[in-house]
Amino acid sequence: MAVTKETVYIKGEKNVEVTKSDVTLGDILTMECANPDILPKLKALRLFKFIDDPKKEKKKGRSRTVVSVLRIIECIHEKYPSLDIQNLGPPDIIVTYEDQKTAGVMIHGIKTGAVVMITFVGAAFSIMAFNNDVDVSKLFSQIYELLTGKPSDGFTILELTYCIGLIIGILVFFNHFGKKRFSVDPTPMEVEMRLYENDIQTTLVETYARKEKEVDVGTTNRVGSHRN
Repeated sequence: MAVTKETVYIKGEKNVEVTKSDVTLGDILTMECANPDILPKLKALRLFKFIDDPKKEKKKGRSRTVVSVLRIIECIHEKYPSLDIQNLGPPDIIVTYEDQKTAGVMIHGIKTGAVVMITFVGAAFSIMAFNNDVDVSKLFSQIYELLTGKPSDGFTILELTYCIGLIIGILVFFNHFGKKRFSVDPTPMEVEMRLYENDIQTTLVETYARKEKEVDVGTTNRVGSHRN
């Protein structure tokens, strides 16, 4: 099929999740071209297929692979060799395929309750261990007796303000309470999670490249095959 000289801009995310085993370019990329008639055809191009075994047509469960942008450009040029491809995204894309199996409401409730209990007990234990390590109760008792001249009974204004201040400090540090944010900045937990995700993605890309399991130029259109 003859196609006039056109420039196609493609952009993919570092990590993409798909819900079907047949992966097309439109599943993992966003595209832009001055000729809008080309885009639907490009998005429909099949890039590869997740398989568990060459004799099986469907892979159950979850699978993951890394796709090189060079393979994407090769796939486009196989159909439209005259197109000029400009990549605006990362050089490698992690594609995860997972069957959409939703658990029941009871399972979600049990998981949520377990996470809440573990988080609550862990946080309470950490605070108590810290207070016991630095002996905060003894320190408050000495300060109270120094200021008032009376012995502390263990529950004074110092303990009360300490508890309130601890709650406020946690809320301000984590920058949100429930769904309400106190500022537009990402929370420290979100920052750490993004750093962790970046490390995971870098490790996956390097691992697949070293084991020659990356979907790159010259590979077959089925995941699991080594380079030709």
